[in-house]
Amino acid sequence: MICRLAAAGLLALALGGCAASSPGRTNDEPKPPPATATPGPPKAEQPLEPRVAANPKDEDVTDRVVAVVNNDAITLGELQEAIHHYRYQTRQETPVSDEFIKQFLTKMIENRLQVQEAERERIAVDDAEVEEELTERIKKLDVSSRGAFEKVLKEQGLTMEAIKKRVRDDLRVARVINRKVRLRISVTETEITKYLEANRQKLETGLAYHARHILIAPQEGASDVAWETARIKAELLRTQLLQGADFAELARQHSRDASAKDGGDLGTLKRGELAQDIEAQILSLQQGEISRPYRSSLGYHLFRLELKESLEGEGLTRAKAQIREILFREKFEARLDAWLNEIKQRAVIEVRL
Repeated sequence: MICRLAAAGLLALALGGCAASSPGRTNDEPKPPPATATPGPPKAEQPLEPRVAANPKDEDVTDRVVAVVNNDAITLGELQEAIHHYRYQTRQETPVSDEFIKQFLTKMIENRLQVQEAERERIAVDDAEVEEELTERIKKLDVSSRGAFEKVLKEQGLTMEAIKKRVRDDLRVARVINRKVRLRISVTETEITKYLEANRQKLETGLAYHARHILIAPQEGASDVAWETARIKAELLRTQLLQGADFAELARQHSRDASAKDGGDLGTLKRGELAQDIEAQILSLQQGEISRPYRSSLGYHLFRLELKESLEGEGLTRAKAQIREILFREKFEARLDAWLNEIKQRAVIEVRL
């Protein structure tokens, strides 16, 4: 979506934020996806010059109305400015296609409808709220002061009043979306459990574990005698470990694995990173347990499981929180689309592009 791409620009991020990003959301609540494009002012660099329509002979061409949304006009100049800023922020230099222009205008119409809905719902934002939000957005920019920010605006032909209006509209639209969409969504424990059971294997794939490893490799020639000697040595080392010997020290002395210098520490791993048979041996252990010697093509392995995340206890709590966020986001997107379609259907929209 255009709004998601436009968010890449710094000034777009701070001043032309997507209206669906509802303010006042707590940290444990999922962030709704952007729904509208409200391009912000670009930084002061050599600007691009996209052209939506070519008719330089007519001085009033930019005042030509390209869409009417419930008696609220969108002019060609507004469309050109929005596309100009978007292309500047995303560093797009390819020619603007007719399809791109139509899609961009559609997003502007959706944004205008949402502002109108906020007006219809009598949602107000006072000056102090606008100033607070503007201050927070300016902090995110690479500018030294408010004065430097205003200088950037002036260089782009924008005024602080225009930016404040944009911020006010963003806040009002965010609140109407909060009222009409977000507050009408709930995710039940039954839905979370159902999703968990259907996707357990996939969720477990992302869990981490931490283990140590000693590899006893047979001597060159790999005869049966060499393999048996390696096995016996691995058994002896396991006995020492069970009696309290230091795993890291034995790994440094005897292991032929690259992890020997780190005391056999394999670090924190995600499931699927190691060979399936090796990983199965490690994950079959309880925390702190030493494995029996396991033979692979490399030799005999000893493993000790240091830590293993699971879908139990804290791991289950984290997994459920992730599932709640996933389900919330899915419901939010569906309800947001339905709400946008609803206000479009009852609106009078005329496109003259």
